[in-house]
Order: sequence, then C-alpha cells, then structure tokens
Amino acid sequence: MSGSGLSYGEQGGEAASELAQEVVPTATPSAPAAFGLFSSDTKKNEDLKQMLESSKDSAKLDAMKRIVGMIAKGKNASELFPAVVKNVASKNIEIKKLVYVYLMRYAEEQQDLALLSISTFQRALKDPNQLIRASALRVLSSIRVPIIVPIMMLAIKEASSDLSPYVRKNAAHAIQKLYSLDPEQKEMLIEVIEKLLKDKSTLVAGSVVMAFEEVCPDRIDLIHKNYRKLCNLLVDVEEWGQVVIIHMLTRYARTQFVSPWKDDEVVEEYSENNFYESDEEQKEKDQKVKNTYTMDPDHRLLLRNTKPLLQSRNAAVVMAVAQLYWHLAPKSEAGIVSKSLVRLLHSNREVQYIVLQNIATMSIQRKGMFEPYLKSFYVRSTDPTMIKTLKVPVARASILWLIGEYCERVPKIAPDVLRKTAKTFTNEDDLVKLQILNLGAKLYLTNSKQTKLLTQYVLNLGKYDQSYDIRDRTRFIRQLIVPNEKSGALSKYAKKIFLAQKPAPLLESPFKDRDHFQLGTLSHTLNSRATGYLELSDWPKVAPDPSVRNVDVAELAKEWTGILGKTKKEKPTEKFYSESEEDEDESSSTSASESESGSESEKEDKEEGSSDESSGSSSSSEESSDSESDSKESTAKKISRPAAESDSEDIKKKAKGISGKRSPSNSSDTESASSEENSSDSEAESDSKSDSESGKSRNATSSKKEEKTVQDRKAPSKQDVFLLDLDDFCPVTTPVAVPTAAVLSPSLTADLEGLSLSSSSVIDVAAPVSVPTKTHELLHRMSGKGLAAHYHFSRQPGIFGDRMVSVQVTVTNTTDQKIENIHIKEKKLPPGMRMHEFNPIECLEPAGSITVSMGIDFCDSAQMASFQLCTKDDYFNVNIQPPVGELLLPVTMSEKDFKKEQGMLTGMNETSATIAVAPQNSTRLVIIEKVVKAANLGVVPSGQDNIHRFAAKTVHSGSLMLVTVELKESSTAQLIINTEKTVIGSVLLRELKPVLSQG
Repeated sequence: MSGSGLSYGEQGGEAASELAQEVVPTATPSAPAAFGLFSSDTKKNEDLKQMLESSKDSAKLDAMKRIVGMIAKGKNASELFPAVVKNVASKNIEIKKLVYVYLMRYAEEQQDLALLSISTFQRALKDPNQLIRASALRVLSSIRVPIIVPIMMLAIKEASSDLSPYVRKNAAHAIQKLYSLDPEQKEMLIEVIEKLLKDKSTLVAGSVVMAFEEVCPDRIDLIHKNYRKLCNLLVDVEEWGQVVIIHMLTRYARTQFVSPWKDDEVVEEYSENNFYESDEEQKEKDQKVKNTYTMDPDHRLLLRNTKPLLQSRNAAVVMAVAQLYWHLAPKSEAGIVSKSLVRLLHSNREVQYIVLQNIATMSIQRKGMFEPYLKSFYVRSTDPTMIKTLKVPVARASILWLIGEYCERVPKIAPDVLRKTAKTFTNEDDLVKLQILNLGAKLYLTNSKQTKLLTQYVLNLGKYDQSYDIRDRTRFIRQLIVPNEKSGALSKYAKKIFLAQKPAPLLESPFKDRDHFQLGTLSHTLNSRATGYLELSDWPKVAPDPSVRNVDVAELAKEWTGILGKTKKEKPTEKFYSESEEDEDESSSTSASESESGSESEKEDKEEGSSDESSGSSSSSEESSDSESDSKESTAKKISRPAAESDSEDIKKKAKGISGKRSPSNSSDTESASSEENSSDSEAESDSKSDSESGKSRNATSSKKEEKTVQDRKAPSKQDVFLLDLDDFCPVTTPVAVPTAAVLSPSLTADLEGLSLSSSSVIDVAAPVSVPTKTHELLHRMSGKGLAAHYHFSRQPGIFGDRMVSVQVTVTNTTDQKIENIHIKEKKLPPGMRMHEFNPIECLEPAGSITVSMGIDFCDSAQMASFQLCTKDDYFNVNIQPPVGELLLPVTMSEKDFKKEQGMLTGMNETSATIAVAPQNSTRLVIIEKVVKAANLGVVPSGQDNIHRFAAKTVHSGSLMLVTVELKESSTAQLIINTEKTVIGSVLLRELKPVLSQG
C-alpha cells in the first residue's frame, strides 16, 4: 500500500511522465495521441475535483474510488483534500466511507489541513449512523497533533458510553493512539479502560484488553472483577481479540494462582470418584490431602474455556492456547496441545517455522510429548530450507560424528559424505560445521590420499567463518594434522588424539536457553528480549485472596439495566413521528435491543457490510435515545396518555412538515438542538406542570418558533459554503421567533422549548480594552544586512478586510547608506490564508525608521505567514506568527446573553482547567488587566464578585469565544473557555494559565 511498493516500471513511468511534461506543452492541441499516456497529474486531478463537485453521487463515488486507488499506488493525492472533505456530509454511506479512508491516510501527514476540518469530525461523532461515528473517531485519533489532545480525550470518553458496541470498540482503539501521543493522559485513559473492561459486548472485549496491555499492563487489579466474564466470553470473541486476551490472562494467572507443578502426580480436585469412596478410605486420605495441591476453580475455569479454541482455524489462536497450557496447566494435561500443534505443521512455511521453534523448546523439557507424532517431523523434499534446518541440525551433526568415529569401517562412504557436506558447509548450522571439521581431520589421518584436498578446502572455509568457535577449531586442527616447521610435538600424536575411543558428545539444542521467554512471543522467536515484552512472573508461594474476583450480581444488573433501559423510556415520545416512521422505529428499537444481547458480535459484523438503509435505521434509534433521554425522561412521565392521543393528528401533520424541511445531512442542526436541550432541562421540568392549563397558547407559539428556526437553518446562502470550514458560518445572532396559531401537544412543546428563544441576543463588536505594546522581531539587523524590522498587533478594526488581523511593521535602517525599494515578495501561505501587503517603501534614509500597516487573514489558526521582505538588492525570508489572543475581536453582551450562549457551547465545546492564582492577581481590576492584555477580549458585566466574564469572536469566522474566571478558595481559580473553535480554545487556555498564576 505504501509508495515504496511501486515496481520499477511504475516508477519509470512517472519519471517519463514528468519528462514528457517538460518537453511537450500541454496546451498544444496537435500533440500526438501517444502522449495521452503521459497526461499530467494536474489535469487528472482537475477532472477529479469536478467529479467531486458534481451533483450526482455516482460521479462522486467514482472519483473517490479513483482517489483511493491513487493512494494505494503510492501517488500523492493531498492537493485534493479541500474537494474531498466537502463530501464528509454526503448522504451516500459509500461515499462517506471512502472519504474517511482518505482522511485517515492524510490526517497525520497533512495535519494543518486536517485541523481545519476538525469541527466537521466533531459533528460526525454525533451522526445517527454508527459507522460514521466510529470512522470520525478513527480520523480524529489519527491526527497526531498534541494540541487536540483534550478534544480526543473528550471524544473517547463520549464514545466509550455509546450505545453501539462498534463505536465503543473504536474508542478502545483510540486509547492506544492517544497514549502514544501524550503519555501524560495515562490516568484519565485508565478510567476509560476500567469502564470498557466492564462491557459485556464480545466486540469490545479484545480491543479494550489490547488497550490495557499497551497503557497499564501492571494494573492487574482492573482485571479481578472482569476475570470470569472474560473467560466466559472468550469463545465468542473475534480471533485476534482471543489472542490478546489469552496472553493477558496467562500473565494474570501466573500472579493469582499457585503452581500446579509442585506435586503433579497427586493432584486432587473435586470429582465424582471422591463421592463413592468409603469413610475409612476418606479418613486415610485426609492427612495426605492436606499436603496435596488443589486447583483453584478460577484456574480450572480458564483451562476449561480455552481448550475448545485448540480447534480454531486461526494458527495464532491455537499457538496462544498452547503456550497457556504450557505455562499454566499441570504437566499431565499439557500434552493435549501436541495434536493441535502438529496439525499446524501442514500450514504455510511461516507458520511451520514458528510452531517448530516452540515445539523444539517444549521437547527439551518434556521429551515424550511429541513421540506419537514423530512421522510429522520427517524431512520432506517439499520442505523449504529454513524448515529442513529446524528439523535436522542436531540429527545431521550426530550422523557426521558416527561416520567420523567409525570412518575406517566405511572407507567408501565416509569420503563421499565429506565431499557432499563440503559443498554445503557455509549454509550449515554451527553444530554441523564442527562435526564436518572433525570428519575431515579423521579422514585426513586415515585416508589422506583421497581426502587431503577436500580437508584443506574445508579448513580454508572454516578459517573465514563468522563464528569464532569455527575459526578456533579450524586453526587448532590445521596445526595438529598438517605438519609444518611450526608444528609442535603434539602433531606426532594426532592420530591417537582423534581416533581414540571416547564417549559420544552431548549435543545441546540451540533452543535450550529459550524457555525463559514466553512461548509464542517475538522474544522467544528471536531468542532476545524485544521491545514491549512483558515477563511472566514466578508462581506465588501462597495464592492471593480469590474473593477479589467475586462480582456483586445485584450491582452488575443495576449497572446494565441503566444502560439498556434508555431505549424503553423514550417510547411515549416516539408518537411524535408519523405512522410509517413509528413502524420503522419499533423495528429498529427491537434490533437495537437484540444487538445488546449475547449475539452482538455477529450482528455488528453483519451491519458493517450491510446496506445504508439497514445500518442507518438501526443506529438512528440508538442516537435518538442517547441524545434525547436526559431532556425527555422527566417530561414524559408527567404527560397523561389521553392528552397525547387527542392531539396525535395535529402532531403527525406538523411532524411531516418539519421532517420535510429538515435535511438529514445537516448534522449541525441535531448537534445544536441536543446541546440546547441539555441546557434547558430545568425549564422543561418546571414548565411541564402548567402545560395542561395553558397548553394551547404555548403550543401555538412553540410551533411557529420551530418553523422559523428550521427555515432559517435550512438554507444557508451560497457564499457560506467554504471548502475547509463547513461549520464556521453560523450567524452570530439568533432569529426572533414570531407566534402563530398552530397547535402542538404539551409533549412536543416541552421537547422543542430549548430550540426557540424568546428574544435575540445582542452581540456587538467593541473597541479593544487594551492594546499591547509588546513587539516581535521580524528581521534582525545582522540577518538583514543592516535592515531591521519589528511587528506588533494593533488590535484595530481590519481596514483591509473584515477577516484580516491588523499588523503594524516598523522598519529601521541601521546602516549609513540609503535602503531603496523595501517591499514584500514570494508569499508562502497555508491554504486559505490571505495577506494584504503594505505599499513599497521607495527609500529609507540612514538611521531612519518608518511604520507601515498590513493585514493578514490567519483563518482562525496560529499558523505562520511566511514571505520575503525584499530591498532593491537583497531579499530575506521572514514570518509572522500570531498569538491566539490576537485572532479575536472583543464583543459586548449582557450577562444573561453570555449565560445563554455559554449553555449552548457545552460538552466538547468547553475546555477548563484549575490554576493556582497569585495573591496579587486575585482582585477584579488586576484580573481584567492581565486577561485583556494577553487576549483581545471584551469585558462582560458580572453580578458576582468572584466570577469574571470575557467575550470575543474570532476574526475570520465570527465564532464566539467565551472566557470565565471563577475564583475559588485556597487561592485557586477555574478557567473555563466555551467555543466552537475547540483547537483555538485549548491554545488560549494554555496561554492564559501562566498569565493569572505568575506574580
């Protein structure tokens, strides 16, 4: 899939394409047809952009398939990012899937582009379709930028409570990515892992255990309460999850149970045989049983539940169970894995290699374990070299020793064996090489005429061998058997030394020292400790308390009925929809309840490959129950059934009108609605009591409010559609609701109360409270050959455009000569960023200085604006990077409006931190002075002495930025920032913390 996988021909074709572009002008209409093969990538990409902007889903789908194909071939498709990201909100599920595949590929590489669309992914986290929610989380966790760690943390926390086990599974995957990005989040991630370990879904189990192994493998205490559940779910977990869980449970068991190998021949367990023994026999055994080993029931549970997995079709699962039995089972039971391991020897060569290594380690300690299957270890002609080597190194060495020891009895065979082994000497194992040298030495002494040249050839090969043992043996033998001037007295007795009767050598297997590594691990295969290897602990002498694994059944039932009961509580409010929609909702809620039962894993696998309609319907019920349960629960209980039925016809008519206007793709509506519902919980509870008395008038008002709101939200103007920031064009003010004569039921009134506002918010741009005097160096006089430049942010309204930040640049001539034609050239700006340059300075006298103004649209990001500051003779590369506080415009609003807007910017739109405030910074005037100096914020009136509020909007998109400083006891304060621009909010929080804490 990577670019390195391109063949030579493909790479050559791309190079030829570039050469052809240089030689043949693309605008020439008379170019030969043959050059159509070398059409430029730019042209192709333009076609793809047009297809992505098409109104037909078929064209968009075809374009996305081609783009993903380009990525698979290693071609760069990053310039298509703006065109692709527009289709994140597509209604076609297949297009959405491919878009997220693209985004996951470029999220890490194109971090700046991905950050621009991060709010789109946040919206997708609340999409009705579970596949989209999961994909959005995967993309978000693929953006490897530390600045979005708080956003990822919040997303993982919310996803871990999602009703869909598929989304919870992806939340577990995201935990590992976040931990690798920021290990400081370990404690918060452990809380999420602890929560997900309690999950009953087999789809989640493997993923959360993998996260546990990556983040906190030493926290065995998190496994205690979930041990028996994991053992029982193991058979139904997907295969790779089984491997992870088995390895983790192997480590766990070695810390919680005593060794079953202490007294293996007298293992006593509860069995039927004990029932039939007489009293006298039982008394005789009582004394003996006191000193015998009795297996813990939880230990037996693990062995019993993993045994069926020896029949798995997955070789890794079989190997995992085999190592578990090897390390945990009594020696009398470990033999049951032999047949399954031998079965794996009929797999592909890679599997054979690993299995044979593990069998070799087992055979050293328990020699009779594989005796019934000796035929399976015969060398076959079809075996690859590495498998033959594994099967025969010790056997070949033994045969060579026998031939050398009795070479005089086989005078015709021995020389021929030496000839054949000399050909393969360099490829043989060290044990075999040593015996070839010994054979050559003995034949040199007994049959020099036939073997002299062969022996010298073998000695020459051994002289330059990589092993120092082989080189030493070669030098020793040469000096001993080949007489020369330097030969000592021992050469006379060479024949007696080599041919004397002696016991057979003890040949040690190369796998002898590998048993201290856990079987089936990379460390065991390499015979060296690999990174991330977790040691198996020794058996404890006394078993820890087994009661830690006991689970309170009542508490467990309460916990899960609380989650599963959410869907049941919303049934009265589902009457809001039409007849056909009710039927669909009933079927989808039934399927949702089934997915929470024991067959969740099968259902989720099917849903992933199912059609858009089925997956959308099932997940929409989950989403509605999740987002609306809090605000509707208390209201639904207080509404009488007859009242709801009497207005059912009006409700259905009204619902049809609303559902026709609301577009499913406009996910921002549902997002804002859910946030407003959460903020108006208390209003819904108090107002529902008086619904029976003044229902008609209030219903009429509310219905018109919703109609007006939906119409205003439905059709944004064309100029609001922007390639990268699809969600940043929300109007600052809320439309004023106009009452109408339509009638709505009390339940609908309560549900829609949070969607309408009685009065519009008055939010106006104000003059800056403070203008910073701090300047930043743009160009040092040494680097600028005497030309120096500094810049500062004047916080003046953008004279070059509404979206531009005003920057004043002071240019100074420190030389004794004139500097002419000072101007800006070669602007290198990130996508979307614009710059209005200052007018050229014709001449700057020696020691002269001049201040000019320029405007930069930073696109609500802290990215650098790079350009060249040029003179008549030179040019210098410079850049301007704004503090986040300078990307804001101060606004004025009332305290009531502030609280209302803050209530709509909660959840993932809120960032907070607790800081230690210096005593001299605790007064109102000092806090205001320091905050407005650090960021261009407006001061909001506050009726409380300990709470200070500030407000602003971003220069580019006009998104609100609300800052609250609440003084607490013990010289601490809580700093809260509410904004849709979560990235900017996180950075602003980080910049304001030291301002208030330092003296």
